Amino acid sequence: MKELICLDMPAGPEFVDHINRAWDSGDAIFPLDQRFPDALRQRILASIAPTIIVSSTGERIKIKGKPVESGDAVVVATSGTTGEPRGVVLTHNAVRASADATNNRIGVRDSDQWLACLPLSHVGGLSVVLRSIISGSAVTIAPSFSDQVYQESAKQGCTLVSLVATAFQRVDASLYRKIILGGSSMPADLPDNVITTYGLTETGSGVVYDGRPLDGVEIRVVTDEIQLRCAMMLRQYRDGNSPLTPDGWLSTGDLGSFENGLLHVNGRKTDLIVTGGENVWPDAVEQSLRTCALVQDVCVTGTDNSEWGQVVTAWVVSGNDRPTLEQIRDHVKETLPAFCAPRLMHFVKEIPRTSLGKPIRSLLRVD
Repeated sequence: MKELICLDMPAGPEFVDHINRAWDSGDAIFPLDQRFPDALRQRILASIAPTIIVSSTGERIKIKGKPVESGDAVVVATSGTTGEPRGVVLTHNAVRASADATNNRIGVRDSDQWLACLPLSHVGGLSVVLRSIISGSAVTIAPSFSDQVYQESAKQGCTLVSLVATAFQRVDASLYRKIILGGSSMPADLPDNVITTYGLTETGSGVVYDGRPLDGVEIRVVTDEIQLRCAMMLRQYRDGNSPLTPDGWLSTGDLGSFENGLLHVNGRKTDLIVTGGENVWPDAVEQSLRTCALVQDVCVTGTDNSEWGQVVTAWVVSGNDRPTLEQIRDHVKETLPAFCAPRLMHFVKEIPRTSLGKPIRSLLRVD
């Protein structure tokens, strides 16, 4: 049995040094989100149960926790959009399989340099660092994303970057050779150098690029739900439970279709809105509304209704010139069936999101 070392420190070169030290000793690491309030930090630590905590000063504190098995590389917390975060245990073999498949698909060159600007506590950010360690690629680690960091890193030689859709909308895509884009609500009409990804924490980052599975990734759709099987898959959750079937398939909780080698993701099963017997996917309505000049940001949910079952509800961030409900309905009906048009609208100051840009729909409610 080996130690699970919690890295309680900001992103930076020291973070990478501690990963290398842990792996050299056969131990695994768990990156703790620095933005968590103390109460949540304590719940996460109790759930993940690391055996050592390393602080930003380098101090190592031995605590009562639960060791990991030989071969385990990292424990990553899920994003928590559907509940309390869970610890996902990824082995060295899984991490390497993810790195190799990604590097092969995007054609990483010896001259390439990664910018890691997503939170290292989440698999989307951590995977950039891990694949750099495994492949020997150069990497620049930023404490967080900003337009300035993005631009300055490109000037200093960074050619590859992983972003979420909310950040991508603010940047010049031409500054990087390749951009890996994750999260939800992908923008339309992306440049050729932008690659959209689909994956979960349980799959060690993205396993489907531009709709096509990476080498070695199997996809099937059972009762409209996407299932995956691959070498990148988690070994188990930290609590000892496994979401895998006996033959290794993971039910993702996402609905979609897989035809002619191309995966189309509709959205989370729990996000589907059924209004008057019609299925409405929030992502599709959100993409339509983002093209409305009066909408700065938007999230779509379903509101229970005695007549319709649910009605499509838009939560809108706007400037001083607010759109009317009729305006947004007309806008949606230009590109989608009329039943997709919102029947309710609420104005909010901001859309609650995870650090990877995923909307937290459960937090949107009328007080």
